[in-house]
Amino acid sequence: MGSVAVPLAGLEESYDYIIVGGGTAGCVLANRLTEDKDVRVLLLEAGDDRTTDPLVLTPGLVAGVYGKDEYDWNFQSVPQSTLNNRIINQARGKMLGGSSALNFMMLVYPSRASIDAWAAVGNPSWNFEALKPYLKKFATVDVPSASTKDICSITYNNDTVAYGDGPVQVSFGEGYGVTNKGWFDTFESLDLLSKKDARDGQALGAFQNASSIDPATKTRSFSAVTYLTPEVRARENLKILTNTHVNKVLFDTTGPEPVATGVEINVNGIISQVSANLEVILSAGALQSPQILELSGVGNKEILAQHNIPVVVENPAVGEGMQDHPIVCQSFEVKEGTPSGDVLRDPAVLKALLDMYTADRSGPMGQLTISVAYTPLVNKTGVISDEGVKKLFAGRDFSNPARAAIRDIVTNPNEPTFQYILFPTQVHIADKPHNMATHLIPVEPENFLTVMTILNSPFSRGSVHIQSSDPKAAPVWDPKYNHDDLDMELLARGVQFVEHLVAPESALGKLLNQTGRRLPQLKGDDLETAKEIVRQRQISVFHVSGSCSMRPREQGGVVNERLQVYGAKGLRVVDASIFPIEPAGNIQSVVYSVAERAADLIKEDRKAVKV
Repeated sequence: MGSVAVPLAGLEESYDYIIVGGGTAGCVLANRLTEDKDVRVLLLEAGDDRTTDPLVLTPGLVAGVYGKDEYDWNFQSVPQSTLNNRIINQARGKMLGGSSALNFMMLVYPSRASIDAWAAVGNPSWNFEALKPYLKKFATVDVPSASTKDICSITYNNDTVAYGDGPVQVSFGEGYGVTNKGWFDTFESLDLLSKKDARDGQALGAFQNASSIDPATKTRSFSAVTYLTPEVRARENLKILTNTHVNKVLFDTTGPEPVATGVEINVNGIISQVSANLEVILSAGALQSPQILELSGVGNKEILAQHNIPVVVENPAVGEGMQDHPIVCQSFEVKEGTPSGDVLRDPAVLKALLDMYTADRSGPMGQLTISVAYTPLVNKTGVISDEGVKKLFAGRDFSNPARAAIRDIVTNPNEPTFQYILFPTQVHIADKPHNMATHLIPVEPENFLTVMTILNSPFSRGSVHIQSSDPKAAPVWDPKYNHDDLDMELLARGVQFVEHLVAPESALGKLLNQTGRRLPQLKGDDLETAKEIVRQRQISVFHVSGSCSMRPREQGGVVNERLQVYGAKGLRVVDASIFPIEPAGNIQSVVYSVAERAADLIKEDRKAVKV
């Protein structure tokens, strides 16, 4: 069926701004741009509105959405040669709120150096100080209780830091227990207990992360319920259309530079067009924003030619520079009596906990008890000496500005090369996982805890590109994990350090069955064995970014510092795909903050045009 000029019933022919993707960033933009009553905004989301769905709202049911078509795009990578040719799953939110509606709700703030690196690669207006006001603006952060502070060794928290009165509700919750205490006591014994509040941009050691959980209702606090409240939805200048697939951006190519004029959409098989008077803003995420650009004729001319797509803007950087945090998951059998989330395999236990939650929001279903730690470069001996760091990096080429910026972070003893996570259940790694739930459903009969090792600043760069001119065909995602061998060297050393955390004499180790099972059944103190653990047990931690990078065009940029797409007018990208360098830690705080700042940039540019 061909396109028609008149949009669907209920839609106007044109809007000032069309936002493609009602995810973490898109909901922020829809709210902030419609604060101006003179601006008309259309928000388009391919998934449904699930803001009242208990499966989304209940923190303890997070694994229940993975792999279900109505919630999850459920992308799969190409086989990864450095990971025994395993396929890596990538859960992405297919609903209003996007991935903020299916992530693990961990609210961690980036390090100052990892954001300052954005400026170092050609974006002088983007550094930690520039982003800091927006890190405060998006959330209201609850203060941890006395018992939480005691169990989780929270002596560093700066509760006087005015971390905003923003829409997203952030809390610490209750429910922490002996395993969390064992985690913090272990890091304290290694002199790696955090002494600073990570929200201020610099911290090392174990600290208790907050969660995007509303402390009043014990429900997930995500972009669709927080930024699109009933009051915001009632604004006459905002139109939200769900179950709407965007095929491509439309351009006027008659002038000296292409101008984005609107989008082509597919609603239940009906193809239509809607016009944008001012801008089209892509907020479809790091896998789908570049896909839409390529479908629209913006990208590598050779890739476009393969699919008979006319070139509107030639830029081979579209879909390149893909980054992700690699995460290695090692599970350890616990002693009898040590709490483990694996008990939820028993339907009776699950029902009892759900009944508690339904009755009065009590119990673990309304909580997240994951704990974390940041460390510098470590290995089996502990923190690596300056001399050891120099030896590891000697003779390597760092002429590329991005590689140099990452090296400066990784080799800085005051920066977090690694993030460690204490996860309350076993993690199962299949060669070809059907979805993320494959990793999380307990299949082993014993009870486990999992220690996860994350490389905060990877050197490897992957790609994502269309495989077809069909807008509904999934793009080809090749993260190229560890293709830069430095990542494997670093990750393996991070895995070696885990042996300190689970050693028999450590507080955490005393909670484990030291003669029990490991997943995998390998001890990672030997470097080559540690590398094999990486090959067997590394997956993605949902932090894909960088595929529409913000940097100078001649250095592989897709957008400029105002997030405008090079070579076209009236087109922006606002989501994690613009990250030039992966920030430290879980990225949802950075996505929210980038979207908040982007809204201000868009407002500024509109005022400049009016003047």
